[in-house]
Amino acid sequence: MALLSRPVVTVSRKTTVMEAIETMASAQIGSVVVADGDRTEGIFTERDVMLRVVLEGRNPSETRVEEVMTTPVQTIGIRSTGDEALRLMVQEHIRHLPVVDDKGKAQAIVSMRSLLDEKVKELHQQLDSLESYITADGIGG
Repeated sequence: MALLSRPVVTVSRKTTVMEAIETMASAQIGSVVVADGDRTEGIFTERDVMLRVVLEGRNPSETRVEEVMTTPVQTIGIRSTGDEALRLMVQEHIRHLPVVDDKGKAQAIVSMRSLLDEKVKELHQQLDSLESYITADGIGG
């Protein structure tokens, strides 16, 4: 399975939680990478909003992302496969995984949902191929 991903959206450590949520909402995504220039410093996700902002009663307009982001962040190399990404995400219990280049700069991000959708498509194709093979009427069949 190929590693399908979408472009990465980043915010700085000093971004407020409200600004990060607005960025996520406008891009229709569930996470943003927290970066300082080319350096990936963390990830801020919907789960962080619920557990570290809402549950703790923090004010999203006054709280900085650096206070509530997930760090250190798990990443995967740009040459990795979708199966490798899925395996890591299941193992580490994460739903968003930044894809980084050889220098550690986030180039894209994959989500558990997109990887599972792709895996289901792949399995359907394999099943269709097997059904065609088994039901094919050929010589001696």
